[in-house]
Amino acid sequence: MSGSWKCTFDDEFTGTSLNTSKWVPQVTANSGYVTGAGSATACYVNSPNNVSVSGGYLRLTALKAAAPFTCSDPYGSFTTRYTAGMVSTYGLFDQTYGAFEVNAELPQSTVLGLQETFWLYPQNLTYGAWPASGEIDFAEFYSEYPELDVPYIHYNEATIDPDVTAYDCVINASTFNTYGLQWSPDSLTMYYNGNVCLVDHPTPASPESGNEPFNQPFFIALTQALGVNTNAFVPGVTQLPATTLVKFVRAWS
Repeated sequence: MSGSWKCTFDDEFTGTSLNTSKWVPQVTANSGYVTGAGSATACYVNSPNNVSVSGGYLRLTALKAAAPFTCSDPYGSFTTRYTAGMVSTYGLFDQTYGAFEVNAELPQSTVLGLQETFWLYPQNLTYGAWPASGEIDFAEFYSEYPELDVPYIHYNEATIDPDVTAYDCVINASTFNTYGLQWSPDSLTMYYNGNVCLVDHPTPASPESGNEPFNQPFFIALTQALGVNTNAFVPGVTQLPATTLVKFVRAWS
């Protein structure tokens, strides 16, 4: 990237536990956040089995519990056999514009049922509920397509935006890859291993108010998930446990 940049966030995961001054584990009990569907719904918990740091890596894991259990959320509860791990910088670090990178290795799965996402989400829903306030999935993966990074930009478009996603970003699924985003007032550029994957110039539904919703602070989120729809988790077929290894997360302004 050209120009002068200042590092604003860096975690190399060199410790022996999650740095809670930088990261918040996602927990279904207080957020209602889940992935998967039906009897294969993953409950997000703050457990070392699902979120841990060791050997220079952050480990985010989805796994099957020994027995069914009740997962509580703010709206009730449900019974499941599955837990998963996710962390974010919500309330600790957010930024408007700049550059972001995640270096990670995905679970070694070639059957459908797993999903991983490295993404940005608004600190405040300034323009309304999703997708009005935006979401930037600068790296997203589906185990039914193990060789692809499929980024996606969510927002209310004024007209059909043909550049909100890409299906031709080929990665090496058997090793670590670096996924990046360069975010400016008028464009979003996604990278994989230094190669441009996607360039979008958002066309907001309310252009008179500027480049909303991508003109406000977003935080970083890293998610290991169970899949849905055509990539739906299949008990007994989808490989578990499934762990995403994250080597570093960095941001610049």
